[in-house]
Amino acid sequence: MPITCFLRRFRAASALAVLALPLFGPTSANAAGTLAGTDISNTAVVTFDVAGTTLTRDSNTVTLTVAETLDVAVIVQSTQQSVDSGAVGQELLFTVTNTGNGSESFLLNFDNDFVADPGVDFNPVGQTPAIYFDTDGSGDFSAGDVAYNAGVNDPVLAADASVDILIVNDIPAGLVNGNIGRSALLATANTGSGAGGTAFAGQGTGGVDAVVGASGGTQTATGEYIVSEVTLNANKSASIADPFGGSQPVPGATITYTIAIDVASAGTAVGAVVRDAIPANTTYVANSLSLNGAALSDAADGDAGELDTATVPTVVVRLGDVTQASGTQTIQFDVVIL
Repeated sequence: MPITCFLRRFRAASALAVLALPLFGPTSANAAGTLAGTDISNTAVVTFDVAGTTLTRDSNTVTLTVAETLDVAVIVQSTQQSVDSGAVGQELLFTVTNTGNGSESFLLNFDNDFVADPGVDFNPVGQTPAIYFDTDGSGDFSAGDVAYNAGVNDPVLAADASVDILIVNDIPAGLVNGNIGRSALLATANTGSGAGGTAFAGQGTGGVDAVVGASGGTQTATGEYIVSEVTLNANKSASIADPFGGSQPVPGATITYTIAIDVASAGTAVGAVVRDAIPANTTYVANSLSLNGAALSDAADGDAGELDTATVPTVVVRLGDVTQASGTQTIQFDVVIL
């Protein structure tokens, strides 16, 4: 069964900076001060004169041991995720960082119950299990990702360390374009949480006291899904002009490729980009690229197209956001058969 989602009161989303994943390398975040268990010692020295002789006396040494602070940050890494109605296995990526000053383990939980909030249309349905470690560091849910089991493999993070976590949800059927759903990840220090300054005697790293920090020892971040079902059609055709006035695909013939893009449904195809690799045994005809009859330069400049020669020469045309109202977007370019 999925972990019970009962934590709606912890919904303040984190605004902390994105932090790297400690299981795959060091992080660049700053933990909260001196490490827990560090001794801070000092001795006062008194200097005085007696009969022309300078004498010194040391005070007793006072040693204090730094307590552990219980602090955590959770941020959502995923931008708003576009999903289809009824889609399964849709992930959101989060980063959990131990911003305290000692090693700490964290209990993870998720909350999908936001439908009563303004602007939220549906509750995603957490899979069983719903929380995974991003084991392969891909940022996407994949077969190698390890499921989280509360109390069994709670992440143990050194001060300043972080781990990437996935929440995997199914999207209900029957939704319409523009519907919004939300899902939150909560992380809580296992040693304890509560009001800042709450102390847990002897329960910190190495047996020092643990003290709840500014985060309250618990924090949450919320990700968002938007239903965006868009049917986009891409049709490609070719015409041939050979050197003899015919249309045979012989060496020296010019092939004109035409790509027609149109949206056949409601919704917006956001940031549409067309890429078409120049076929083997042909060569691109310089400055032959056009969009809707308007010439595009081969350079990566201010217009929508270019010929990318970084690896295999590839025609690239950036259409931007495309809807039904945009009409058919027509791309053309020429190649010559070698």
